[in-house]
Amino acid sequence: MPEKINDLNNKTIVISRTDSIGDVILTLPLCAWIKDKYPSSTLIFLGKKYTGPILACFDVIDKVVFWDEIEDQPEQGIVAAIKSLNADVFIHVFPNKKIAKLVKKARIPIRVGTSHRTYHLLNCNVRPSFTRKKSDLHESQLNFKLLSNFGMNKIPTLEEIYNCVSSFETKTDLPVELNELLKTDRQKIILHPKSQGSAVEWPIEKYIELANTLAKQNARVYFSGTESEGEKFREFLPDHDEIIDISGRMNLDEFIAFIDKADTLIACSTGPLHIAAVLNKKAIGLYTKIRPMHPGRWKPIGNNAETITASDEYSSPEEEIKSIEINEVIKKLELVKSK
Repeated sequence: MPEKINDLNNKTIVISRTDSIGDVILTLPLCAWIKDKYPSSTLIFLGKKYTGPILACFDVIDKVVFWDEIEDQPEQGIVAAIKSLNADVFIHVFPNKKIAKLVKKARIPIRVGTSHRTYHLLNCNVRPSFTRKKSDLHESQLNFKLLSNFGMNKIPTLEEIYNCVSSFETKTDLPVELNELLKTDRQKIILHPKSQGSAVEWPIEKYIELANTLAKQNARVYFSGTESEGEKFREFLPDHDEIIDISGRMNLDEFIAFIDKADTLIACSTGPLHIAAVLNKKAIGLYTKIRPMHPGRWKPIGNNAETITASDEYSSPEEEIKSIEINEVIKKLELVKSK
């Protein structure tokens, strides 16, 4: 049995979330709650290097360690790296069999992971019992289930979770050429059509139709994405002074800063949507109602975020999201604007 820890003050806690941008953002409220309740604790975040710019925007975290910088070392080297953290508690927010095994080998005293992963039965000594797939809770709320042994008696509301990320802010200045693109009296609206396969996507034709409509309504529209994503839609973009392709033109630090200077971001359930939401931008997400991809589980967290789903039932999530019309997005823009 593990050492009993009721008070996490003066303890070093590792939060392990080695997946994507949106998932990391939805874990930040958990970090904020720990530091608020146990202010003298030391909080270490184990993540992937490409999500580092997200973590750099959140001063609640004391130290960041990148899994992909140590995972290819021999086992002995990884165990030594984990031991060097001097952690008292290791929380597997994102289950990873290899990490769970090595954390046990590193003899971290308290190792927390959901009981619904078989390998946690062997490697974790605190195993809260809950399932994510069938739950009605939001992903950010589900993360708090892992703290049931550490004073978490009531799952926070989404409004309370929004407040947890209020200190999220960009630390990067934009280059001159990117700042120039934002110099306009028009509404600055980012459309992010792709998701690198992580979500059901609204068709590019719909984004283009929306862009043309918004450009006629006093908006400047920016199409964003990685270079590889831009290659999939760039040739279809309208030739219009107020419709600008910014795909492949900036790194993640710069993109966070660019979003912060825009007014609105529209996308499916993908990382940039979550970035916009925690920056308190107008974030409008296009979702399927099908579980577990529905907005009840994955909507962006922020006081100025909205989601749209189809009004009818469809045979596939692709058909469902395709049925969302541009006038529904424009109406939601007006609703968000009026808040």
